Amino acid sequence: MSHSIRIAISGGGLAGASLLHALLPHAHLDVHIFESAAAFKEVGMAIGVARNALAALDLIGRSAAQCLERAGAVPMRGVRFMLAQGEGSGNMIDETNDEALGQRVTSIVHRAAFLRELLTDVPQERMHSSKKLDKIDRNSDGHITLHFTDGTAHECDILIGADGIRSTVRKLILGEDDPAAFPRNTGSWAVMTLKPYAEAQASIGKGPVNIEDAREYMWIGDGAYLMHNVLNQGQLVQFVIASHEKDAESSDRWNRTVSADEIKKLYQDWPPHLYKAVDELLCDKPEQPAIYLWEHPPARTYVSGSVCIMGDAAHATTPWQGSGGGMSIEDSLILSTLLSRAKTPAEALTALKVYDQVRRLRTQRIVESSRDTGLIMAGLGEETKLDFRKLRAKLLPRWDFIVDFDNEKHRDEAVEMMERELKS
Repeated sequence: MSHSIRIAISGGGLAGASLLHALLPHAHLDVHIFESAAAFKEVGMAIGVARNALAALDLIGRSAAQCLERAGAVPMRGVRFMLAQGEGSGNMIDETNDEALGQRVTSIVHRAAFLRELLTDVPQERMHSSKKLDKIDRNSDGHITLHFTDGTAHECDILIGADGIRSTVRKLILGEDDPAAFPRNTGSWAVMTLKPYAEAQASIGKGPVNIEDAREYMWIGDGAYLMHNVLNQGQLVQFVIASHEKDAESSDRWNRTVSADEIKKLYQDWPPHLYKAVDELLCDKPEQPAIYLWEHPPARTYVSGSVCIMGDAAHATTPWQGSGGGMSIEDSLILSTLLSRAKTPAEALTALKVYDQVRRLRTQRIVESSRDTGLIMAGLGEETKLDFRKLRAKLLPRWDFIVDFDNEKHRDEAVEMMERELKS
């Protein structure tokens, strides 16, 4: 007979919300989610949900996939990689497309809308805002007491840290003396903006911005990058520009200001229509706020007894391969599958142990690959630079191990591993 297992999720972003959504249908799991902010909300703009993550959503359940649809996700027909400078400038390096693959490539969704849908049917008594985790006590009876900065406490059997890149739970697992407990600045920075669909079309053209042929465009230049895609069922277009700043690597800077003159200088040798779009859409103010792109060094473990981390708390990554949200969804699939099979708190510990074993290698490989891909996308790849032929040969295959992934097999192998562990 199954006994109630009390699970606390620290962090109310997409990772925590997707896990909560996946755990709630299992009656023997008493799940509560705690968010440090005053409300459950997401910051930032859009995320890509590639076909590996779409498959994971389907495996979590139809309701999870419906959340994505209700959030106004735009199915992308493909991704086009374009060379903006160098020999072959203006030509397509390569592309993915759903016609060739015979399946969905990716969907683009506004993260705030997706979070709202994931939490829509969650009972209010399971959701706790303004609860910033301060410390935990591991009690002699095996239970954990969570202490929040407002003086309140909560007791549980399992604590799952989904508390983002500056995770408190990660530090509890690894220890403050472990360098991997803290994120690092990769040196790349990005400026993001949303523009009305008509305004974006008028600036960059009706070919690249077309809801009827929705594709994500990634333009590679000499030290600069441009990406754009359609959101909110064709109402908005997201633009991202980025560059790399060697001096910022491993610094403690999270933000910077980029002047319109600096942006124009970065893109001054780009094709006229692209320079025009950057000028009109991203230089309409004297200065723009930019964010540095951070990542986590590889952790030796994601688990310590009855405490584990997932999502950005476990493997924060740069956005170059659009896999941060996808990894969180995959984590949710594996964690919910294993924890749903645990009949006691002791068996839940085995579930966490198996989760760590099956997820750590894949997710840390993606973090490393994304960082290197960012250099390629800014024309700084040691092997590729702005060489059209080398980019065609080496760029697109970098996604193969990420998207050509059998989540059903991954899930079933995790279940088999847990069953072996429980029998031993």
